[in-house]
Amino acid sequence: MLALAMLALVAGLWAGLARLGFVLPASRAIAAEHGPLMISGFLGTLICLERAVALGTTWSYAAPGFAAAGTIVTILLGDTVAGAALFTLAAVILLFDFAILIPRDPQTYMIVMALGAASWLVGNAMLTAHVPIAALVWWWAGFLVLTIMGERLEMSRVLAPSVASRAVFISATALFVAALQISAVAPRIGLRLIGVAMIAFAVWIGIFDVARRTIRRPGLPRFGAVNLLAGAGWMVVAGAMRLGFSPAMGILHYDAILHAVLLEFVFSMIFAHAPIIFPAVIGRAMPFNASFYAHVIVLHASLVLRVAADLVDLPGLWRISGALNVAAILLFIVSTIRSVASGVRTARVHRSVHAPQVPLRSND
Repeated sequence: MLALAMLALVAGLWAGLARLGFVLPASRAIAAEHGPLMISGFLGTLICLERAVALGTTWSYAAPGFAAAGTIVTILLGDTVAGAALFTLAAVILLFDFAILIPRDPQTYMIVMALGAASWLVGNAMLTAHVPIAALVWWWAGFLVLTIMGERLEMSRVLAPSVASRAVFISATALFVAALQISAVAPRIGLRLIGVAMIAFAVWIGIFDVARRTIRRPGLPRFGAVNLLAGAGWMVVAGAMRLGFSPAMGILHYDAILHAVLLEFVFSMIFAHAPIIFPAVIGRAMPFNASFYAHVIVLHASLVLRVAADLVDLPGLWRISGALNVAAILLFIVSTIRSVASGVRTARVHRSVHAPQVPLRSND
């Protein structure tokens, strides 16, 4: 399932390059599937797999299974509706996972992540009903934002969250969820409220998240904190653009806002969490290496260029920056594989060094 998630990522990046205007083999067939492959195929499978590992039951793996199946159908058949139907089934099972998990651990972060799963379900159901992606994409964004923020609240329990911390977090969550629903009937109001909610979430990360302490510690803690705080910064940028641009924005403003959230914020959080989550999912160590900063730098620099190209309408720079976005994610994949391979080699050496020695018999 993890391999199929990575396949969805590669296919989604391939489709993204096609949308940027690059001529690639077999890219036109899946160019329109860039969003479904990235959101539901890659991230949906990963998140469902993480929940299945946490729940520890065989049936819970049906959620990432359906998400992976949706990926295969979308890539091989180019059938958006059939793929979306499978992604919708995955979201239903993910919600059922939370129905089991919440009574065991009735905490705010669990409820917030369940709201994220519900948002994913709505977005996938809308895609199945032939609703244009531009009209449903904020439901997908809600899936990712609420899932990530729920995980951040969970990890911040070590700080014993204050009343102010909980109040800001719950208020931002309530506003975001309400804004999603309002956007369905009053887009001008709802989308601006989404911008306010995103800024509120970013403020919470900057003030109350554990990252503000771990950034002082070297190695992996600092790496994670740098990504988290940088991602929060891009959330502020996205929220400000959402407030500043007209609701009837053009494609370039739409591109800038969406990629500030779905690429920069989301992948900053993936970069931060991957060294923690991947080992738990695959059962292999992922040692931290300073080279991890390479894909972080490329991602941030490329998105600065992309947003600038969107704002001043420079098609050439837009394509170059988009290609650099892809390069940053590919660097992340390479770094992850190298780190896991290094961890496996280290474990083998450790086992061989500490393996019990069989004494030789006298006649040997």
